[in-house]
Amino acid sequence: MVGLGNPGLEYLWTPHNAGFLAIDRIAQQEGIAADNRRCKAMTATCRIAGREVILAKPETFMNLSGASVSALVREFEADPSQDLLVIYDELDLPLGSFRIKERGSPAGHNGARSVTAALGTQEWLRLRIGVGHDLPPEAVAAGAGARRGGKDYLLSPMRKADLTVLDEVLDKVATATRRILEAGPATAMNEFNRRD
Repeated sequence: MVGLGNPGLEYLWTPHNAGFLAIDRIAQQEGIAADNRRCKAMTATCRIAGREVILAKPETFMNLSGASVSALVREFEADPSQDLLVIYDELDLPLGSFRIKERGSPAGHNGARSVTAALGTQEWLRLRIGVGHDLPPEAVAAGAGARRGGKDYLLSPMRKADLTVLDEVLDKVATATRRILEAGPATAMNEFNRRD
């Protein structure tokens, strides 16, 4: 399980670090910390659902995440289509939501683009955490989406109210990752990708 983000305290509570925060939450629930350096990442090893799991947070910055992910895949002789879960932020999903997807294009996400390029395939499991705002069409037409989207928003500290919403979804993300390990991606997608 690899969470994407940017290293450094200035990025800690930004929307772009949702993947790092998810790995931290899973590690916390397992009573460990991702503090071992390995394959250009901070890592930890634990057992979840009877399986040995490596938790990783690349130290390569978001746009170069693929270098760390591919190094981890090689180190552990993993098959990306079977053994890899990448967790990252998604501006196109509203804050408080997440989606599991077995494969697909990076859809404009630079970290996902880097992972796809480094692995040479789009066949890897992803869990995208919503960090966008669910605005009505008239608000988007009036330009409200421009203020709450893009690079400036993704790299700016989140407001306290948004962090509260993200905190709740991180618990659900941790539960979903366990479900993926217990029953497989298809079962987890059927359970967690439903619209509320």
